[in-house]
Amino acid sequence: MSFRDLPRPTAVEVRGARVHNLRDLDVDIPLERLVAIAGVSGSGKSSLAMGVLYAEGSRRYVEALSTYTRRRMSQAPRADVDAVIHVPAALALRQRPSVPGVRSTFGTSTELLNVLRLMFSRLASHVCPNGHRVPPTIDVAAEVPFSCPACGEAVHPPGAEELAFNSAGACPRCEGTGVVRTVDDAALVPDPSLTLDDGAVAPWQMFGFRVQPDIAREFGVRTDVPWSELEDWEREIVLAGPEEKKHIAVTSSKGVHELDFTFRNARLTVTEELRRADTETRLARVSRFLAVGTCPDCAGTRLSPAARAPWIGDLDLAAASAQTLEELAAWAPGIIDPLPGDMHPMARALVDQLLAMAQRLLQLGLGYLRLDRAGASLSTGELQRVQLARAVRNRTTGVLYVLDEPSIGLHPDNIDGLLALIGDLLTDGNSVVLVDHDVQVLREAEHLIEIGPGSGRGGGQVIAQGDIPAIIADPASQLAGFLDGREAVVVRAGASGGGEIRLGTSPLHTVHALEAVVPRGRLTAVTGVSGSGKTTLVLDSLVPALEARIAGTELPAHVRSLETTGGAPLRRVHRIDATPIGVNIRSTVATYSGVHDELRRAFARTPDAADAQLRAGDLSFNTGSLRCPRCEGTGQISLDVQFLPDIDIDCPDCGGSRYAERARRIRRPVPTDAAAGPRTHVSLPELMELTLEEAAPLVADVPGAHRRLQALLDLGLGYLTLGEDTPALSGGEAQRLKLAGQLGRRQADAVYVFDEPSVGLHPRDVRTLLGVLDRLVAGGATVLVIEHDLDMIANADHVIDMGPGGGSSGGRIIDAGSPAEVAGRALGPTGRHLARHLAGPS
Repeated sequence: MSFRDLPRPTAVEVRGARVHNLRDLDVDIPLERLVAIAGVSGSGKSSLAMGVLYAEGSRRYVEALSTYTRRRMSQAPRADVDAVIHVPAALALRQRPSVPGVRSTFGTSTELLNVLRLMFSRLASHVCPNGHRVPPTIDVAAEVPFSCPACGEAVHPPGAEELAFNSAGACPRCEGTGVVRTVDDAALVPDPSLTLDDGAVAPWQMFGFRVQPDIAREFGVRTDVPWSELEDWEREIVLAGPEEKKHIAVTSSKGVHELDFTFRNARLTVTEELRRADTETRLARVSRFLAVGTCPDCAGTRLSPAARAPWIGDLDLAAASAQTLEELAAWAPGIIDPLPGDMHPMARALVDQLLAMAQRLLQLGLGYLRLDRAGASLSTGELQRVQLARAVRNRTTGVLYVLDEPSIGLHPDNIDGLLALIGDLLTDGNSVVLVDHDVQVLREAEHLIEIGPGSGRGGGQVIAQGDIPAIIADPASQLAGFLDGREAVVVRAGASGGGEIRLGTSPLHTVHALEAVVPRGRLTAVTGVSGSGKTTLVLDSLVPALEARIAGTELPAHVRSLETTGGAPLRRVHRIDATPIGVNIRSTVATYSGVHDELRRAFARTPDAADAQLRAGDLSFNTGSLRCPRCEGTGQISLDVQFLPDIDIDCPDCGGSRYAERARRIRRPVPTDAAAGPRTHVSLPELMELTLEEAAPLVADVPGAHRRLQALLDLGLGYLTLGEDTPALSGGEAQRLKLAGQLGRRQADAVYVFDEPSVGLHPRDVRTLLGVLDRLVAGGATVLVIEHDLDMIANADHVIDMGPGGGSSGGRIIDAGSPAEVAGRALGPTGRHLARHLAGPS
């Protein structure tokens, strides 16, 4: 037989998917194509992409490995689906990549630093044991022993690993972290009015060294006098006294005991506890007494003197790592010609490898980042783009890549770079499925699957699928009008406001001195490519300056001036971002919004509660007597299945409701006009299982709960259930939930700052968000958004555009005015893209 004639699969076949809100969904995902999955927030698109395709693709690959190997790998549980056929091994680039550790930098995460270290090992001038600089020589790479031409001493050039701050090249003092922790004396004695006997030294109290004042007394220190009144020598004994043994009398419940104790001064107490801090909790406790600063020995470079000794030209490894990616890419080609001719082939190979790796990252608009930038300081979008560039560099084939919102944090100018990288994955024979909302990205999909029609229980179905012309022609599609431009771009009438906030700053980071004007009582969008200075202007300058002015403290050192005119004095600054709410499943929509507290009080007033002698506290699923004893109010239990990963399932006793069965016997009547069919009474566990939209009419007679629910409904969150875990909410959902308590108030004294509020939002959800921001502005609030989304920018009252580029190529305000004015002048990338967006697709 001929294997060439055998049929090959052309699609992943998903049958009967029930993950989260998917409703027995059947769909085919074409292979070796760019497939986009879209839909409104909460419709189920991520459930299909991540919960079915990625979960099954990765799980089946892992299951093909040995049991021994599987036990050492993180594995996804089996998806709730009847069948997934022809799914390739899958890799996911998540919307929220894990935060890198303290030893991670942009250079290490991109692996650019590996190549750079190799260059400094092989191409640099090295130093002999007597301190003479030896010119570059091919003998280093040839591993031929050679001597210093000045003194004849043998030269031992370092290998690449000896230049790594995560191993042999680490600065001895900071151990390669670039920072040192020192004891903060001010934190040791937070209240100088206290005496030592009354607990003035906080670490002595916290860590169980309450006998230390008695020992200090043996040194002549007065322990019954306020700290502020002690002599300098007395304070010095307390802070840094010697570890001497003293004979003291200690009184306990069993009488007076005379014992020998060694004095442990306040600083030593902290450093010893830091040494023993082997858990995050213990480290957090001791960290309050520490100040973190740049390592004085390596100046924050993380490198030892030996690792900084090799030079290429006039740069050492630390100086090369301090360059931005753009600067590094411009510098590298120039190092070849000055080297001896026999080193040119090796140098060219290393430079070519560095530039090939850098090119992917430059395409994605990351040229402004320095290689020594701490990994933990990178934004979600930056981390995701690093992941994507690394995936392309691996040159896999036959892999299913699942990308969760890859356009996050991308200026429209960088979308072409993203699409080029996706094209590389497809060219190599891979399949790409992406979840996204950016219309510029969705228009490039070869196949689009639209999930909906609504959110939560109102979603979970395929409402349209096919190529872009087919989607545009489908009357069921909610994206069609945005894809072909039928939907209007500008949907806000705008606001006039009154007064201004004027900010003047000195240069900071790569941002030049600025003079910015923010109109009060209006919606202002701060725009620009990644690294252009938006965060420095808003979050590092304006917000702390306003907070300092409100608190009556000094302005930040780099803020030269802050002036507000018109309107009421500013008294509140709210920064609202899309970070997840809560850290565990005990945080729910009902508890976070305050609805649960209102309902517990209402149910505690019922006759059923009175008969059972229950109070509001008993109705808490976190600590109350009615919480499920088996799952302790979490709604879930974990099953240990040996070499397979633990499986979390709904608690079999409470069905995931978090409450014991007897909680369902505490019932209250629902309002007459809300009663439907047999439901004339409802219990708290039953309410927690309902969506906000379903629950609202049933608690119309509980004013506090109904008012809070109505605010959530106004924010477009009616599809969430009261018992939904807040850590599982999307960024957009979390953001709107944080806003719930702010609507309907007078806001003339408030400034709201949003960092990319459109993240994760469907174009229709963006309109809902614009309605929310409009309500804040109507209440008198001054609203700023840091944004890339063109719909958000087009609907602002005022635009401040930073740029023109990122890093050293940006850092200036290049334009300011209405969206139409900025689009008309087109002085930078934002203006050019905004002009095209307002004109509609060609």
